[in-house]
Amino acid sequence: MRDSQSSSELLARLEGRGSLKNLEPYLFAEEGSPVHGDIIEFHGPEGTGKTEMLYHLIVRCIIPKSGGGLEVEVMFIDTDYHFDMLRLVTILENRLAQRTEETIKQCLGRLFLVNCSSSTQLLLTLYSLENMFCTHPSLCLLILDSISAFYWIDRSNGGESVNLQEMNLKKCANFLEKLVREHHLALFATTQTLMQKSTSSAESFFPLKLQHETDADYRPYLCKSWQQMCLETAEDKGSRVESTPAVVFLLETNAERQKTILF
Repeated sequence: MRDSQSSSELLARLEGRGSLKNLEPYLFAEEGSPVHGDIIEFHGPEGTGKTEMLYHLIVRCIIPKSGGGLEVEVMFIDTDYHFDMLRLVTILENRLAQRTEETIKQCLGRLFLVNCSSSTQLLLTLYSLENMFCTHPSLCLLILDSISAFYWIDRSNGGESVNLQEMNLKKCANFLEKLVREHHLALFATTQTLMQKSTSSAESFFPLKLQHETDADYRPYLCKSWQQMCLETAEDKGSRVESTPAVVFLLETNAERQKTILF
């Protein structure tokens, strides 16, 4: 009886999970997106505005419905230590019609911020957060900025063994997939451009590239568990995905709803 009751309570919480529908129509052009289960990767070099864009998406989430927001909770895991609370509050104040201290506090109360300084700490943090997703039905968006932060450190610590280099990130990716699937979450993760295809001397005279040429420059380098997770998520939506799912900046430019955004 107790197990049945617990299952019923869990189902009720999942059904009550907040919606991200119409989070940012100019970015997520497909009607009703993003939805629970979406895994979206924002990829680009440092300084291209990935974190800045996340601030705007967070603000849209935490503003009350009466103010044009979604009134849902967000979990932000900061591995780059780039999160600027002052910048977030500035954006929030500019979006709010009523900029009272109480309103701002209520909005910020819907944001949970965690810092991680290693892939091991990230993995332990993800394990510890699972219960929070169970008890917060309004918590529907998990943001990881960035999942590539410990790439070089892990490579160094793993020596010549690829398995050791990727061990923690592989576990993180697998557990993230579990969290997204079982708790009806959406996951936004950023990755930094660390690997670039070599260019010929002739190409160096033409730094501006067309969209299809930019897509071809995207080179995934994280563990296969992460790459496969993004591919499977897009395929679950009925998309036909190539080996490197990528579009340039706006998802609205891609009718097939691929999951990586290039800056």
